[in-house]
Amino acid sequence: MARIVVITSGKGGVGKTTTSAAVATGLALEGHKTAVVDFDVGLRNLDLIMGCERRVVYDFVNVINGDASLRQALIKDKRTEGLYILPASQTRDKEALTQEGVEQVLQELSKDFDYIICDSPAGIERGALMASYFADEAIVVTNPEVSSVRDSDRMLGILASKTRRAEQGEDPIPAHLLITRYAPERVDKGEMLSVEDVQEILSIQMLGVIPESQAVLNASNAGMPVVLDDESDAGQAYRDAVARFLGEDRPHRFLTAQKKGIFGRLFKG
Repeated sequence: MARIVVITSGKGGVGKTTTSAAVATGLALEGHKTAVVDFDVGLRNLDLIMGCERRVVYDFVNVINGDASLRQALIKDKRTEGLYILPASQTRDKEALTQEGVEQVLQELSKDFDYIICDSPAGIERGALMASYFADEAIVVTNPEVSSVRDSDRMLGILASKTRRAEQGEDPIPAHLLITRYAPERVDKGEMLSVEDVQEILSIQMLGVIPESQAVLNASNAGMPVVLDDESDAGQAYRDAVARFLGEDRPHRFLTAQKKGIFGRLFKG
């Protein structure tokens, strides 16, 4: 049976879809057959970041409605062996995601995949609740600023109370913290919360810290998960996060500001 992992946060624009693409690709690179599912009905973006937008014929809602089979809707990634994408519908209403339909699709995926990554939309509307409901684990993505952390804290409350595991009285979904767009220089100036600040507020296990990086935007524009960019700090940080998720003990990097040499100080970088 597959492990179902939801990538979630309360706030939009924190990097959930970037993270979903990176984590799914990272798991596939480690030899785990992985499907990544876009739950953001109406605002589909995962296919753009995965570089397969022109190959979308059928989508998640088509499968739920019986208009297409799961095999027809799944898109095989061209770069990474064992990686498949199930895109969201761009035209349907979010109410199209029924609990019964989502469960059926996830059960069918579970027969063939090791991991199912659920790319949750922002907020706590239907798509986000459906993405979280059947999850076995959660990766909570947050930026190091107060409103983002507060919204992530609320999402932790949702994970603890509005999932199938919560309804059945089972242990809460294990949640991992991923901090994105971290800039140590701004932390030192007091313009951004530190890793310690965020951990103290949310009190969940730290999975990784992704530095603020132009490489993320460049990769998104190129339709490529940034984890494939081995030369970038963000790509390396996502690789580290995936390794930790799989149980490897890796030290956290990119947490402190780089010290500039004498020429850097003279010319301010």
